[in-house]
Amino acid sequence: MPSYSIGQAARLLGVSPDTARRWADGGRLSTHRDENGRRLVDGGALAAFSVELAQGGTGEEEEPYTSARNAFPGIVTAVKLGDVAAQVEIQAGPHRLVSLLTREAVEELGLEVGMQATARVKSTNVHIDLV
Repeated sequence: MPSYSIGQAARLLGVSPDTARRWADGGRLSTHRDENGRRLVDGGALAAFSVELAQGGTGEEEEPYTSARNAFPGIVTAVKLGDVAAQVEIQAGPHRLVSLLTREAVEELGLEVGMQATARVKSTNVHIDLV
């Protein structure tokens, strides 16, 4: 499972790195240190926290999360595989996006919970880009 720096986690959550550091310092966002002493956030934990954050709000003043050219960078929070089709959920800041695509596409991209991905929206179609 991938791990993310505080800066990467902040971008995926749609907050400033200072806010993510405050959450980590306060025990709200769990982190661990790598061999170089850098603070990292586990991808699975970040996925769960992003869903919790979107459902409950933070109670802090934050910049609103907006997309540029319909691109929603976020973190994969769920992957449901069927025989032919699949459903992928991405939490992009306060936005939850769900994409239906083929199982083959999910397997080729190697999509799994905790991965960083970008949902690109055009009309009613959602395409997933790996970062």
